[in-house]
Amino acid sequence: MDFTFFIKGGNVGRIKTKLTKRITFEIYRQNKDNLAEDFDKNKEILNGLAEIPSKKLRNTIAGYLTRLVKAKKE
Repeated sequence: MDFTFFIKGGNVGRIKTKLTKRITFEIYRQNKDNLAEDFDKNKEILNGLAEIPSKKLRNTIAGYLTRLVKAKKE
């Protein structure tokens, strides 16, 4: 069996932590009408909604929010 697909990271997603998911779902639930399908817009919206301690966490949450918005619109 060829495992190079998994080693190179092919189509494997990144796992989000419980904290990231909890924060993202809470923000999504409260602000689903204001969120967009654009990562940069969600990043700006997130800056106004919550005080996120790190840039990396903010970007992860904004990316996950974008993914949720796109999934709900389909």
